[in-house]
Amino acid sequence: MLDRLYARVRSHAAGPQAPFWLGALAFSEASFFPLPPETLLIPMVIANRSRAWLFAAIATVASVIGGLLGWYIGAVLLDHVAKPIVHFYHAEATLAALQEKFRQWGVWIILIKGLTPVPYKFVTIASGAAHFPIAPFVLASLVTRGVRFFLVAALLRRYGAPIEAFIEKRLPLVAGTFAVLLVGGALALRYL
Repeated sequence: MLDRLYARVRSHAAGPQAPFWLGALAFSEASFFPLPPETLLIPMVIANRSRAWLFAAIATVASVIGGLLGWYIGAVLLDHVAKPIVHFYHAEATLAALQEKFRQWGVWIILIKGLTPVPYKFVTIASGAAHFPIAPFVLASLVTRGVRFFLVAALLRRYGAPIEAFIEKRLPLVAGTFAVLLVGGALALRYL
């Protein structure tokens, strides 16, 4: 089923409405949809490398706005909407763990998890369920989602189609490495 959905979403990458579909995908992935925005971002940038920054910006802004919906679902509609979404993905333990981590680590959870393969919808819903303040949530989301999408766009703009397979297979590794460097740098600034 996911393969057909993936193929259908990618079919929108070459059309004139591709930026709209990218925004819709980034918005929905941040709150309930299973496919990541890179599903469209990658083929769109390969098809038109001169617009890479525009496509990354669309994905970033739409993802943050969708993240606000995810936050709202977690904060206000936890029992009626969030729990069924989380149950659909069999991620009850993930949501509970993220809620606890929000209480302990706050904004760092958004900055780190927004780069990793953990679906961003879990981060946004958990942040709402933990009643994490909106302003730091939005700022951290802009940073982490922006880094992720602009990194993909930059690699594709620079290297084109040959880097596509690498990104699709190893984006979590690249993003995870960046997250470790980000945390290491922050700790170094704080304690050195």
